[in-house]
Amino acid sequence: MQGPIALFADPVFLGHDPGPGHPERADRLRAVARGELERVHTPAHVDRVLAAVPREGYARIDGDTVVSPGSRAAALAAAGAVRAAVDAVANGAARRAFCAVRPPGHHAEPDRAMGFCLFNNAAIGAAHALAAHGMERVAIVDFDVHHGNGTQAAFANEPRALFASSHQWPLYPGTGAASETGIGNLVNMPLPAGTGGAGFRAAWERAALGRLAAFHPQLVVVSAGFDGHRRDPLAGLELEAGDFAWITRRLCEIADESCAGRVVSTLEGGYDLDALAASAAAHVAALAE
Repeated sequence: MQGPIALFADPVFLGHDPGPGHPERADRLRAVARGELERVHTPAHVDRVLAAVPREGYARIDGDTVVSPGSRAAALAAAGAVRAAVDAVANGAARRAFCAVRPPGHHAEPDRAMGFCLFNNAAIGAAHALAAHGMERVAIVDFDVHHGNGTQAAFANEPRALFASSHQWPLYPGTGAASETGIGNLVNMPLPAGTGGAGFRAAWERAALGRLAAFHPQLVVVSAGFDGHRRDPLAGLELEAGDFAWITRRLCEIADESCAGRVVSTLEGGYDLDALAASAAAHVAALAE
């Protein structure tokens, strides 16, 4: 069994300057990065985010979303890491991958940064699979405690994508009602505050896992948020690390049956550090089984 792949992108590559007019120029990297972002985001959104990054200090995009001088490189590297993980899994260099990146992405809509998110890493990875690898069925799964409104907005009218999300509701950002079904390709599982592992697992078994298996995805992309843990300070679900391991195993079983095990996972939320460490470790261990 092949192992996961890690890719590191660094803005140091842009510092290589062969001189004015040389064809091997830094704009080559910028063009690649921008093209991938614009598979999900509008050009105006990309411009706004990049222009918002300050030379020093901090700048607010909204009440929750703050950028600093390092945000540009971090946001581009996060999206690039997920794209590279999709390439590695699609090309057979790895069976599964986990991208430990930040900032997170699943709240970023095609034309709006919000909820700590600048660019939608999971959506960019899924769009890359569809565009660059010719896939016809990509499943995007989100078990962050907050609804992935940005991912839903990106794929609500895309028949080649199936988006399944469990999340506390009502809660930020206020989307994700069960009635939000897109063109029949959205499966939203709102969970009331206080829901524990039994309720979480039952929701996935009842509403989503069968749909995912019947979809026969060629790739499963996971928005892996661990802020549903009972210790997380930003929400009110009562999950444990074992619940994240359980959903990971179930998703891997579906991937094993439909697409030779191809799963790409990217970090979203999780704000109690001990809970995050335990939950992410359980998730990665399940991916590696």
